[in-house]
Amino acid sequence: MKEPRYSFGLHGAVTSLETRNRVLRNTYWLLALSMVPTVLGAWIGVATSFSLFTSINPTLSFIGFLAIAFGFMFAIERTKESGIGMALLLAFAFFMGLMLSRLLSFILGFSNGPQLIMLAFGGTGVIFAAMATIATVSKRDFSGLGKWLFVGVIVILLAAFANIFLQLPALMLTVSVLAIAIFSAYMLYDVQRVVNGGETNYITAALAIYLDVYNVFVNLLALLGILGGERK
Repeated sequence: MKEPRYSFGLHGAVTSLETRNRVLRNTYWLLALSMVPTVLGAWIGVATSFSLFTSINPTLSFIGFLAIAFGFMFAIERTKESGIGMALLLAFAFFMGLMLSRLLSFILGFSNGPQLIMLAFGGTGVIFAAMATIATVSKRDFSGLGKWLFVGVIVILLAAFANIFLQLPALMLTVSVLAIAIFSAYMLYDVQRVVNGGETNYITAALAIYLDVYNVFVNLLALLGILGGERK
């Protein structure tokens, strides 16, 4: 998922190379830090069989998750100039870890579940490293991707919502493949915004890239589970 804004930095002034490097460094630092509550939330969720919305209608579950997630993102944006914004980002990462636990529990039901999780983790790391490197060294301007990627996210959300009723495995696979492609491209777009000085707030930048990484991992893991899961 992705917050439907991505106007951040549009009105910001061109920043110095030193400032851009500092923002990029702080962004990566906060991104790495946000993985700690994500892993903690996922571990607690798996250990306690946590599931926030299983007792209600799947449609309401989908809407409820989006409402909480967008609520967090709105609050983070409103407080991004203070330590509260960082605290909210870490709390959001914990919540997303909890929500990840259901997929992890499903994958761990396979005999090769741990290997699939590590493969998804490694694959996400490789994709991020590749996209971040391209965004840093390429002279090409990828800012034009933003509006197309946002449309892609809307299509994914609509398809995922429709599949609650349709329950089509082929559509689920298609959504996962498209999500991996779109959020991988979003990594390129979001990192380059920081590199080029379009984004000067590292909390906002870390939130955007966190969502990219999270969505690539989730969809890659789901894809691996569907195609490569081995029943015990």
